[in-house]
Amino acid sequence: MDKSKRAKRMERHHARRKTPVLNLVSLMDIFTILVFFLLVSSSNVHQLPKKKDINLPTSTATKAPKETLIISVTQRSILVQGREVAILNNVMRDASPLIKGLEKELEFQASKSRVVKTPDGKIQGKAVTIMGDENIPYELLRKILATCREANYTKIAFAAMQKPASGENS
Repeated sequence: MDKSKRAKRMERHHARRKTPVLNLVSLMDIFTILVFFLLVSSSNVHQLPKKKDINLPTSTATKAPKETLIISVTQRSILVQGREVAILNNVMRDASPLIKGLEKELEFQASKSRVVKTPDGKIQGKAVTIMGDENIPYELLRKILATCREANYTKIAFAAMQKPASGENS
């Protein structure tokens, strides 16, 4: 039996049509972009810089540290954001209650950020984190705190190593 013209045309039409293929190139591009996005966004973990010559005290606090200006006190010097601003021997010999190099650097760092005022019109204090060895002398710590207060860094936090809560195995 002979096929009609319409049946032959439909047969030819279906023969020309191939099964659709999956375009892997664009799919790979999308996944590559997704992987890079996830890598960049997951690296936004706030962590204090590690110093080999600073033994931080331990704490059971669970709050993560905020991104602030970091003052590191090593065995021989004081660093602000990794830049040396004072030598400890000179600071301890000086009778002044303030540390000149630290004060100058704190004022420079404050000039780089905008001024925030409280609702009553006063200038809001800035935040700073002090990373100091657990055995630094109290006199030195007192000078650092006085210098921070003088430079309007009133929100002061101390860095510490987090101690696991009791009952956890480490």
